[in-house]
Amino acid sequence: MPRVRFKNQGVDMTVEEGTTILDAARSAGLSIETPCNAIGLCRKCRIMLSRPEQIAGIVSLGPPFTETDGTHGDVLACQSAIYGDVELLLENYADKNRSLRILSKGHTFSYDIRPFISKRFDGTHTKIIAGDEIVGEEDGDTTMRLYGIVIDVGTTTLVSSLIDLVSGAEVAAESAINPQSAYAQDVLARINFASKNDGMYILHKAFIDSCQAMLSSMSKKASIDLEQIYEVVLSGNTTMLHLACGLDPSPLGRYPYVSRLRGDEYLPAVEFGVSPFGLIYLPPVISAFIGADITSGVLASQLAGLPGITLFIDIGTNGEIVLANDGTLSATSAAAGPAFEGMNIVCGMRASSGAIETFKIAESGDSSYSVIGGGDAVGICGSGILDVAGELVRVGIVDKNGRFAASADREPLKRALRKVEGKPAFFITDEVYFTQHDARQIQLAKGAIRAGIEALLSKLGVNANSTNRVLIAGSFGYHLSEESLLNIALLPRHFAGKINFIGNTSQSGGIAFLLNADFRKSMRDIVKRIDKVELSNEPGFEKLFVQSLRF
Repeated sequence: MPRVRFKNQGVDMTVEEGTTILDAARSAGLSIETPCNAIGLCRKCRIMLSRPEQIAGIVSLGPPFTETDGTHGDVLACQSAIYGDVELLLENYADKNRSLRILSKGHTFSYDIRPFISKRFDGTHTKIIAGDEIVGEEDGDTTMRLYGIVIDVGTTTLVSSLIDLVSGAEVAAESAINPQSAYAQDVLARINFASKNDGMYILHKAFIDSCQAMLSSMSKKASIDLEQIYEVVLSGNTTMLHLACGLDPSPLGRYPYVSRLRGDEYLPAVEFGVSPFGLIYLPPVISAFIGADITSGVLASQLAGLPGITLFIDIGTNGEIVLANDGTLSATSAAAGPAFEGMNIVCGMRASSGAIETFKIAESGDSSYSVIGGGDAVGICGSGILDVAGELVRVGIVDKNGRFAASADREPLKRALRKVEGKPAFFITDEVYFTQHDARQIQLAKGAIRAGIEALLSKLGVNANSTNRVLIAGSFGYHLSEESLLNIALLPRHFAGKINFIGNTSQSGGIAFLLNADFRKSMRDIVKRIDKVELSNEPGFEKLFVQSLRF
């Protein structure tokens, strides 16, 4: 049997002939990122052979992909079957994402502290009360030791807060890459992965392990015991909540798209290693593709109480849109895909060190940009990608239909326009560039969200120019600029000057659910009244989507 050595990970193993590098790594407990669900499209699973001649021991299962500089060679782990001895250099997944920029704060409002979990001392023991029910007791007076956790379960990231339920203060916080994204990047790919073999077990365990690590770190920071944590609020989209709770999400991936969770429900929190009396609370779920994270956002923004017409938009791999018209709410969801996260973009990457995060073209044609962490650019993250696309559209390098121009009118732009594999690209540095393929990916992603906005406005008879305010929620959305969103026509020009970026409201709304149990009933009632709009059922939506592809 072939011998496989992951040199910088200290792993030496033998495998059956025909085993892919990806399967070998995963069987050894090593993570390799495959956001395209291991079908060979994203090229994010490139792995280095320590010597290029070892390519003789590899058979490609798909379109050939090899790169060599005479010293090393790169192959795609998901498409490379092992038939001979190989030695591989694998970057540590945790190290790779250690500098990832994750937003943990979002807009909130003032409210009283009335948690679902409380304590009462009877002179000898402390009763632990969940709602109106006594669920346990502890020796002595522990009334001042009462904590809860909120976890924003994002498709790409996890954000957690440790909250003192007596004072309402956040005493510690942690964030991490969602480890499930190493296996599948977007919601549909995640559902597909979970429905095969032991995919469900892999994704659930990865989530729990990461959460346990975050909780352990936070408890040490705050000098408390994990058993002093009595409630865990999980705020995330419907698929992520299924995976977090160990529930098969496959019904979400096929018609009629049924969720096994309705939200506003409690589960035991034993897997998190907290108090034996601990509970998980799931906020109300709006629909199969509009989850508790949006419910939390509606709460944090107080959307149902705002006068006039307000659009709430969470931009990410799945774009959720809620339209509020004097307290009457309608909601829809549009599958934008992973392009906004830097996936399926040739030089795309997450928002970590080395990523271009802002980009601008001056009147002279010269380009300027900023890089997360400073130093040389190694790729482009989501906000930078939208900046680049928006600027290229603005100066005419990319036309309204997404095609690259054959030439440019200013010398710096002429120098930046080059060919990659025979197709036009715009070079920001000699190593980082934006391609025709990238422009198409951005068109598809932004077109899905723009079509969702237009369909919702049209269904309710609302004109874009009569909208009073636009709230952009989410960690990704917070780092975007109004100018880029308007330049690529993700948002109508009528929204100029009305856009507010309100941050991670999934987290801030989740904290509100934790600290005041009254919101659980009020938001349950609001969610019941929300009109859920299924875009695929809307007359003329396909035509609207095609129109929305234009920059």
